[in-house]
Amino acid sequence: MADGSSRFGHVLTSLPKPGGGEYGKYYSLPALNDRRIERLPYSIRYLLESAIRNCDGFQITEKDVENIIDWENTAPKLVEIPFKPARVLLQDFTGVPAIVDLASMRDAMARLGDDPGKIDPLIPVDLVIDHSVQADVVRSENALQANMQREFDRNKERFAFLRWGSVAFNNMLIVPPGSGIVHQVNLEYLGRVVFNTDGILYLDSVLGTDSHTTMIDGMGVAGWGVGGIEAEATMLGQPMSMVLPSVVGFKLSGKLRDGVTATDLVLTVTHILRKHGVVGKFVEFYGEGMSELAVANRATIANMSPEYGATMGFFPVDHVTLGYLKLTGRSDEKVEMVEAYLRANNMFVDYNEVSIVVTISDTKGNICLIQNCSFRLKQKEFTHLI
Repeated sequence: MADGSSRFGHVLTSLPKPGGGEYGKYYSLPALNDRRIERLPYSIRYLLESAIRNCDGFQITEKDVENIIDWENTAPKLVEIPFKPARVLLQDFTGVPAIVDLASMRDAMARLGDDPGKIDPLIPVDLVIDHSVQADVVRSENALQANMQREFDRNKERFAFLRWGSVAFNNMLIVPPGSGIVHQVNLEYLGRVVFNTDGILYLDSVLGTDSHTTMIDGMGVAGWGVGGIEAEATMLGQPMSMVLPSVVGFKLSGKLRDGVTATDLVLTVTHILRKHGVVGKFVEFYGEGMSELAVANRATIANMSPEYGATMGFFPVDHVTLGYLKLTGRSDEKVEMVEAYLRANNMFVDYNEVSIVVTISDTKGNICLIQNCSFRLKQKEFTHLI
């Protein structure tokens, strides 16, 4: 809830600006005054913040909040919790059916004599049109424009329907074709890190209808892929039911040597995590090596979460993330608000599981088929292939 009506309204706290005034109010985790929160991984705190903000005693109860706070004891018992993300991310292949369903619900409401406008997404929905392009024209200076024109000609009816949806439904943003791949657009433009809705500040989190929605985890936004039905239910205000996950801490140290790319690192990480077994778990990265990884490299690792089986490969926000926000055009005031909020909510990382340690400087180049990362050729073994 972004209206301050949660049953935990007593922890709603003002976030002051350095020069006077306030950014808004937020649900303060330290104000819960529970020492167990200090031991929660940062990724689990995202679940906790969402739970206390949306606690209505019905869909999300005080017991659900307690289960998350007591994560060290409840996670091994495979306890289910409800989760309400801050927004939903769609691409055109999976997003069009969702909007068709909403339109059908409006038709049904009208036939029943009620207001069809009651059918509306209750949280922000971002739909990026990126899956319909075909490369018909190549090796030409105007290839991009020609292919985009053919895309509009082929999909005229579908695009007209999406334009109608962007006007008819509140909380829906349609990103037109030619803007980029959905995950790139999500990372560079759509990711808020911290929302400010009607004066209530809260963490950005996203459920997407694509398995690689996890790329956004590289920017400190909790997100993963779900099915179309789950996404539609979430759009209409229903919480997603999930098992409270275990968290694997992955410590990074050192820095990448010359000639070693983020791809080499991610293949090494994928190999290790597959061997360790992280299916259904959160993987949370930490350590001094984090400062040596740009957000683009973090996003590469996070994007591979489906390949190593984790629900998320999460990188908490730090000064590198803030620098990326500025680099991609977020305003200074926005970045200052993000930093102030995260510091005030005291979200440092702790783990209850044995950490996997990889020294980044020890990473060597790898050639690896994505479908079989258990087979790797070290750099010295494939030099004759290049």
